[in-house]
Amino acid sequence: MSTQYRLHITKQGERWDHISWQYYGDPYAYPQIITANPHVNITFSLPAGLTLAIPILEKTTSSVGVPPWKR
Repeated sequence: MSTQYRLHITKQGERWDHISWQYYGDPYAYPQIITANPHVNITFSLPAGLTLAIPILEKTTSSVGVPPWKR
């Protein structure tokens, strides 16, 4: 199965963890975005105008540890 992507154009000063939070709700998922964008230097903050590929992650269906009212 091939990975699907959505595109994100950076604004001046955006950070990897903020972009990860925006798309995944998890600031620690940024390594997946970095891996999908080998053309981008890994810096603390990003310049404006870069086009990043954001991998679309499949949702997990596991309900282990999830309270019954959230399943």
